Amino acid sequence: MNSREDCTHCGLCKKNCSFLEKYGLDIGQIEDREDLIYHCFLCGKCTEVCPQNIDGREIILRMRQKQVEENRGKVKEKGYTMLLKEKQDYLFRNYQNVTTKSVLFTGCNFPSFYPETTKYLITKLQKEKGIGVIFDCCGKPIAELGLKEQEKRIIDEMEERLQQEEIEEVIMLCPNCYSFLKDRLRIKIVSIYEKLQEFGWGEEIKGKVNIFPPCPDREKQTLLKEIKSFLAEEPNIIQDVQCCGLGGCAGKNEPDLVDNMVENIRKSGKVYTYCASCSGNFARKGYTDTDNLLVKILGMEEKPDTAKSIVNRMKMKYWRGEN
Repeated sequence: MNSREDCTHCGLCKKNCSFLEKYGLDIGQIEDREDLIYHCFLCGKCTEVCPQNIDGREIILRMRQKQVEENRGKVKEKGYTMLLKEKQDYLFRNYQNVTTKSVLFTGCNFPSFYPETTKYLITKLQKEKGIGVIFDCCGKPIAELGLKEQEKRIIDEMEERLQQEEIEEVIMLCPNCYSFLKDRLRIKIVSIYEKLQEFGWGEEIKGKVNIFPPCPDREKQTLLKEIKSFLAEEPNIIQDVQCCGLGGCAGKNEPDLVDNMVENIRKSGKVYTYCASCSGNFARKGYTDTDNLLVKILGMEEKPDTAKSIVNRMKMKYWRGEN
């Protein structure tokens, strides 16, 4: 990746990013605005379109990390108290259901928004394949706040715990967890879609569908390629909306941009996602004509439970088999 000095100020990043457009900036200028580092959604859209291959996301992350370091290891930006309290040492962690060398890693938001589908899948995997489950946070929210040392601690502790349990394979439900942990853990990481294909499970989704890919899978579409085996027709991929609004922990600072993102998704008609964070945020913003692809592939009809999301994931701390 090149640095800001390589920026030609062509304006492509600004045209494709509502954050940069709002403040009249491009990648080469962002380092001059430290006051805006927690306004970026870290979606990576600027990097995708940059002809100079400048990684705007990495620039913002480094700026956040530097600010944290200069603030004695604490986030200077206000408004993240609850996130930090829950995620720094994940409050709802549960490793009590490890049964084999392969486990399901649910992440935070899928069990939050889709508790019934989560329970169904956990039970099916345990009964038919003897596969256990882990409830934990991957650490991405902490990493995106710039807490580099805490990010390392989370990953190191997770690695140690998985090794203690003699786990050799982790099955990911969440595309954020998948992309974040795949190159950080020295353990085999696979997606739930790969395992569904292996087991011969899952229903085909009929017709031509609109799919909104989550930020970590938008460019390479690694997970989307696996999902296509469950689609009857080639999907229409929504590419002109940069983020669902939850990326980079920026939503609290840019509510107007989030509203615009959701409104632009609404214009696409019925939309399928494969990220619970995306579908959950859409539902919270009043856009309910969306379905989660994993939920549909599993033959469930669950909509995002936005009213009890924190309670739902809290309950998973106490999950012991079928309860």
